[in-house]
Amino acid sequence: MTQQHPITPPPELMSKWCYEDGEEIKSSPRWFFSVCAKAAQWGADQELEACCEWFSADRGYHHSVSSDLRAGRRPKPPSLKEQSLALIDKTQNSKEAWDISDLNVVRRALEALPD
Repeated sequence: MTQQHPITPPPELMSKWCYEDGEEIKSSPRWFFSVCAKAAQWGADQELEACCEWFSADRGYHHSVSSDLRAGRRPKPPSLKEQSLALIDKTQNSKEAWDISDLNVVRRALEALPD
């Protein structure tokens, strides 16, 4: 009898990852690292969800513990607006010039605004 560890991806999911990136040579380091990264992320997500579920169960913890844990361990990347404002603050405070990547962030934020 075989039991799969709860954070081991199911075989179907691993097969999907193996063929997700097209017909790349399956022995290339890039392909190997891509599949390993997906498996590690999936396992970490399973563990986080199990922890959140444990805190959500009736164990006397405040209901926000799970959402705080999830927010702390899987923070959302800053929006283009937040990134742009941070760049402006940085420039105003240090008088340092913007580089091309800074300008690209601001450009993408402006392009996202409706006309």
